[in-house]
Amino acid sequence: MNRLKEKYTKEIVPSLMEKFEYSSIMQAPKIEKIVINMGVGDAVSNTKNLDKAVEELTLISGQKPVITLAKKSIAAFRLREGMPIGTKVTLRGERMYDFLDKLVTVSLPRVRDFRGISKKSFDGRGNYTLGIKEQLIFPEVDYDRVDKVRGMDIVIVTTANTDEESRELLTQLGMPFQK
Repeated sequence: MNRLKEKYTKEIVPSLMEKFEYSSIMQAPKIEKIVINMGVGDAVSNTKNLDKAVEELTLISGQKPVITLAKKSIAAFRLREGMPIGTKVTLRGERMYDFLDKLVTVSLPRVRDFRGISKKSFDGRGNYTLGIKEQLIFPEVDYDRVDKVRGMDIVIVTTANTDEESRELLTQLGMPFQK
């Protein structure tokens, strides 16, 4: 069993139950899924860039990503509806906990001038979004094989009803929020 999942069931659930005074274990918020999204805007002119992004996202998440298509045409960007412009992957279960564990313990501390992640990125319904400027902070990405620095968005979807509950859950899972 995963280290983080074990910590969640043995330590975090009881402490959340106590703090928010839930009557049932099922009320305690849990992480539902993690969606990693990588927009590849330059895929319009060069489709090889998209293949690279897919390859890197596969390495990072350990799962094959889906290619996302443009929903509508934008002439200024030379973009037509249905053109591939990005890639995303949804992690659930074991892989989700593995990824979160790796993100918190290995990847985030490797960010330059890291002072913690913003407390303001909650959406009001207990979900948290985190933007990463470069894929090089992940240990699986080989520095020498990277042709272009790409960023990504990581959305952590929880079952929490409020931002406060969600913040407490993520803090206990080890998310380094700003002081």
